[in-house]
Amino acid sequence: MLWAGGMRLGTARILLMLIHAAAACEFGPVPYSVTGIVCRMTKPAALLCKLNQETARLIQAAFKNAKFPNITGERSMRLLGTVAYTLANIQVSDLSIEQSEVELKENDAIDIAIKNVTAFFRGTLTYGYAGAWFLQLFHSVDFEIESSIDLQINIKLLCQEEQVAADASDCYLSFHKLKLHLQGDKEPGWLKQLFTDFISFTLKFVLKREVCKEINLIAQVMANFVHDIAENFVRDEAIGLDISLASDPLIKANYLESHHKGLVLYKNYSDILSDSVFSPSLLSESRMLYFWLSEHILNSLASAAFLDGRLELTLRGEKLQALFEFEDSEAQQKAAHLIFQGNSYNDSVAKVWSLALPEIALQPEGTVVKSLVAVEISIFPPGEEKQSRIVTIQAAYVEKKLILRPLDSQIEFKVINCTADPSGNDRSIRNFLQRMISAVGIPEVISKIEPALTSLMNSKGLHFFEIKNPEIITRKRYLIVQLDFSFPNHLLLKFLKQTF
Repeated sequence: MLWAGGMRLGTARILLMLIHAAAACEFGPVPYSVTGIVCRMTKPAALLCKLNQETARLIQAAFKNAKFPNITGERSMRLLGTVAYTLANIQVSDLSIEQSEVELKENDAIDIAIKNVTAFFRGTLTYGYAGAWFLQLFHSVDFEIESSIDLQINIKLLCQEEQVAADASDCYLSFHKLKLHLQGDKEPGWLKQLFTDFISFTLKFVLKREVCKEINLIAQVMANFVHDIAENFVRDEAIGLDISLASDPLIKANYLESHHKGLVLYKNYSDILSDSVFSPSLLSESRMLYFWLSEHILNSLASAAFLDGRLELTLRGEKLQALFEFEDSEAQQKAAHLIFQGNSYNDSVAKVWSLALPEIALQPEGTVVKSLVAVEISIFPPGEEKQSRIVTIQAAYVEKKLILRPLDSQIEFKVINCTADPSGNDRSIRNFLQRMISAVGIPEVISKIEPALTSLMNSKGLHFFEIKNPEIITRKRYLIVQLDFSFPNHLLLKFLKQTF
């Protein structure tokens, strides 16, 4: 397992070296105009309250996964001649972290201070000396090094290959204690002091180099890991979103923020966004996490769903019966009889599908969806109607379920073909269908969409997050999702397992 992890990290190092050699991303003169999605993570909760614990676990992984080379040296000693030594098979055995602090800096950096790291390094010390009388003595003894370290890491977020990359090369180790214990302390005290003096400087240099190298690697691999999770979250089969960066990521004193294109990816569908209304002032800093989405992105997703044949619904049997018997009145009975001509609901099928690309408009009142749909009721003989619907919907996320609430609707019939009413002049059928669609039809469609979208989000792992007090706020041409959350430990464990 360790060998496999080492192979993965070795390959990753080569790839990361190539990425660093690449030129930085280039953006247009007005990058916000092509921004479709924005993610803002604020300091008060996201970093200080929770990520400190996760940072400590990643630092522990960095120490334990670092590959320490053999340390060799020699020195001339009076009477003893030349003393040579090699420290081999160095490994971290026990490690604990007392405190970690994370701060956001205005200079576009994340400062991480890890204090009082207690680490024990174990290995084998081989030493020998050639005396003045050609007397050669060689000994091998197990050793343990007890250390106390403070670690300072300054992480910068960059744009490379149009995605967020982390640079943690600005890394420092400060040693408060570095004590060498030889096996059983049976060796002469002067020998232990001799080797402690010999290796102290070299060991500090090697530990700093290897640990900081590993931390930088983990930071970059972690950035790629998060990008892959996000990319998978916004893709369902053939439909996805382009989350490449629209501008350089930002780190401010109170938040970090990334801006993404958010263009829809679907077969040969061409998507262009050049008039985004995003501005940093549209988002506040009181919640842990914010997502800003352009109206254009929602329209493009609806268009892709239409082209992919997803905007269809079929009802039969009891569902169809409930639809047509939503009210017990003489008018309802008359209209149902005219439409079905006495045929059983079990022998009939209602199919609803969109005839044209739906239109979505975001307003303060909610999300306005306008769609031209067809409803075909397959009976003997068949009937068909075409109608234009405009529905305003408010969305919420409660107890890990998406809730859609229709506020109002406007229905306009374009065509009604019914054998029982060839002229289409029977107002009772038209009025009945309008009431049925408003009272039952639209809620039925929404009742299908809610679990489908909830299931889709859960398949991407959303249900693992403990989301607190989520709000979906719609404004003209954009919407904002703001929430607090608890970081799911399973994601960190998955990352550590895949990486190491």
